[in-house]
Amino acid sequence: MRRDDFNRFCRSLPHTSHVVQWGGADVWKVGDEGQAKVFAIGMGGGGSGDWLAVSFKCSRMSFDMLKDAPGFRPAPYLASRGMIWLQRMSPESMADDAFEAYLSESHRLSSLNLTKACQRRLGLNQTTAEHPYLNSTFTLSPFNI
Repeated sequence: MRRDDFNRFCRSLPHTSHVVQWGGADVWKVGDEGQAKVFAIGMGGGGSGDWLAVSFKCSRMSFDMLKDAPGFRPAPYLASRGMIWLQRMSPESMADDAFEAYLSESHRLSSLNLTKACQRRLGLNQTTAEHPYLNSTFTLSPFNI
């Protein structure tokens, strides 16, 4: 994924912020000023059109499926510290549009580590569903299931 495409996609996700740190890495976070969690780190070529190695948070199942797949590896520094993060190292690993689904899931997984109050304030991980017995609606979140 090229730097411009990576940054454009991450910017399109809700409640994200971007910083350049750790030696020029594009670091994307979800949250707000008071609390934010990293969900993607792009490192690589210095130009806007250069290809990046992208580290991202993933589920245990995705980690187990992709950690030894061509073009992927456990994310340096993160996976070795017990975090479930992968790094996509080459464009041959999968198409960019398929990879964007993993970035979206990384955003969601990272947002689950925000406080419940922050999630409610930002409208993250909140869904409305009809109660099967009461004919009324209520809010579902991962915290009240």
